[in-house]
Amino acid sequence: MSKLDNLVQDFLSQKKIAIVGVSDKRETGCNAAYKNFKDSGYEVFAVNPRIASFQGDICYPDLTSLPSKPDAVFILANPKVTDQIVSQCVDLGIKHVWMHCMMGIKPGLAAGTTSVSPSAVDVCNANGISVIPGSCPNQFLTPDGGHKFMRSMWKLFGFMNMN
Repeated sequence: MSKLDNLVQDFLSQKKIAIVGVSDKRETGCNAAYKNFKDSGYEVFAVNPRIASFQGDICYPDLTSLPSKPDAVFILANPKVTDQIVSQCVDLGIKHVWMHCMMGIKPGLAAGTTSVSPSAVDVCNANGISVIPGSCPNQFLTPDGGHKFMRSMWKLFGFMNMN
């Protein structure tokens, strides 16, 4: 089993997940992740400072506003937001972070479509936070056909290999 697969299994074994970057403006991968986690029995928290509710649930402005500490955080947002969220993870003692990237774990290939912040990855590593720097939980958690295909292609081209 690859290092990425081990990190994914560890992340998915957590029960309370904060989903940062849900949107009420359009359908996004983050919205799909929220639904997939929720439908799979996870306790989920929607996080976006711009909206008060998401799919009928309360939406929180940041991690410090959540009613309880999540076990893990999934981020699909601008890398500058990722930096802020990881700082909150450090302060709150959250030990599992997943930063979305459309192109597997090779964010340089999708510079405009990644949530991965190299400095946030460094902060995670320096603070004992297990970090997945790329990919998407929708490729692992009850994936639809498109996400299965992407995962297969990214594996084939080496975009899922961690150094």
